Amino acid sequence: MAQLRDKSQMVVSIPHIEMSTLDDRSGIEFEDESLVSPAAVSLKAHDLDSRAMEQPKNGLLGSISIVIFQSKLNVLLIFGPIALLVHDLTQHNGWVFFFSLLGIIPLAERLGYATEQLAFFTGPTVGGLLNATFGNATEMIISIYALKHGMVRVVQQSLLGSILSNMLLVLGGAFFCGGIVHYKKDQVFNKSAAMVNSGLLLMAVMGLLFPAVLHSTHTELHFGESEMALSRISSCIMLVAYACNLVFQLKSHKNLYAPVDEGGSPSEGGIDDDEVPEISSVEALIWLSILTVWVSFLSGYLVDAIEGASESLEMPIAFISVILLPIVGNAAEHTSAIMFAMKDKLDISLGVAIGSSTQISMFVIPFCVVIGWCMGQPMDLNFQIFETATLFMTVLVVAFMLQEGTSNYFKGLMLLLCYFIVSASFFFHVDPALGPSHGS
Repeated sequence: MAQLRDKSQMVVSIPHIEMSTLDDRSGIEFEDESLVSPAAVSLKAHDLDSRAMEQPKNGLLGSISIVIFQSKLNVLLIFGPIALLVHDLTQHNGWVFFFSLLGIIPLAERLGYATEQLAFFTGPTVGGLLNATFGNATEMIISIYALKHGMVRVVQQSLLGSILSNMLLVLGGAFFCGGIVHYKKDQVFNKSAAMVNSGLLLMAVMGLLFPAVLHSTHTELHFGESEMALSRISSCIMLVAYACNLVFQLKSHKNLYAPVDEGGSPSEGGIDDDEVPEISSVEALIWLSILTVWVSFLSGYLVDAIEGASESLEMPIAFISVILLPIVGNAAEHTSAIMFAMKDKLDISLGVAIGSSTQISMFVIPFCVVIGWCMGQPMDLNFQIFETATLFMTVLVVAFMLQEGTSNYFKGLMLLLCYFIVSASFFFHVDPALGPSHGS
C-alpha cells in the first residue's frame, strides 16, 4: 500500500510528463480502486486495530486527568454532592431535583466517552453492543430505579421523551447547525441506512399503538390481562427484531451503513486515521463501573424528588418526565451530533440521533417491560393515546425529512419547531388517572 502511494505521488509530482507507460496507468487505476475496495478497507481497519491494541500507559493520575479534567462539562459535577447536601439539610425537592439534573449531565457525557474508549479494544460487533447498552445507560438506570418504586408512568414518559428528544431536538439541532455552517450546499447522508431505522421506528410505534387502542376501545378479551399479555409478547418480539438488526448492521449488511460523499457514493469519511485510544481497556472498564454507580446513586434522589418538584415548580409530572429528564440523559448525544454535523459528517450525526431512538424504542422499552415482569410491576406498552399519537406523528415527520437523503438548515428548523410544539403540548397535558399501579 505504501509503495502504491509513493508511485501515485511520483506521477503527480512530475506534471510535465504527458504520456505514461501502461504499467504506470494500471498502477494509478489500482490505487483509485483501492480507495473503496474491500481489501483496502480491511487493510486500513487492521492497521487501526493494531494501533488501538497498543494500550496507553497513563497511570492512575493520567487517567484521572483525562476523564475528569479533560471535559469542560465536568464543572457541573459539583452539583451532585450539592444535591445530596440540599436533600439532607432542607428536604426541598425542587432544588434536589434541579441539582441532581445538573449533576447527571456530565456523568452521561463521560459514560459515552468511556464506552467509546472501550470500543477501541473490542472490535465493531462488541463495540456496537456496548454503545447500545451504555449509550442509553442513564435512561435505563433511571427507568429501573423508578420501576422498583412502582412509578410506571414516569418510566413510560421519560423513555418516550428520549425518543422525541433524539428525533426532533438532537436531529433538528444537527440539521440546523450543519446547514448554517454549510449554507451554500445541501448536506448528504446515507438514505438507505436512514430508511432502515425509520422502518424499525414504525415497528416500535406499532408495538405501542395496539395495546393503547385495545385499552381505549375496551375490546380486551380479559380486561386488564389481555393488554399486559399483548405488551409482553410484543416486547419479546421487538427484542428479537433488535437483535436481528444488530446482526444486519454489524455483520451481513454493514456496507449499507457506510458514509456517502456529495455524489451519494460510499466513502471513508467516517474513518479517522488520527483517532487512537486515550485510556486503556482496564481503565475504561473501571471508569464505566464508577460512573454507572454514581449515576445510579444520583438517579435515586432524582426520581424521589420528581413529585415534590412538580408541586414546588408548578410543572406537570408529564412535562418533567417527557421534556426535562430526556434532555439530561441525551446531553452527550446533543453535543456530539451537532459537532459532527458542523464537520459535515452527517452520517455520524444520524447514527447518534436516529440510532439512539431506535435503541430506546426497540431495546430499552421492551427490556423495561421484561424487567417489570420479573419485578412484579405492571409495566406495559400502553403509553396512552396522547403519547402514542405524538410518537406516531414524530416518526412520520422525521421519515419524510429523511427520504431525500439530504438536509439543510430549514429542515432542521422545522424539526426544532415541532419539538417546541410537543413541549408545549405536554406542558398543558393532564395525565389521565390510571391508579397507583401506574405511579400517577
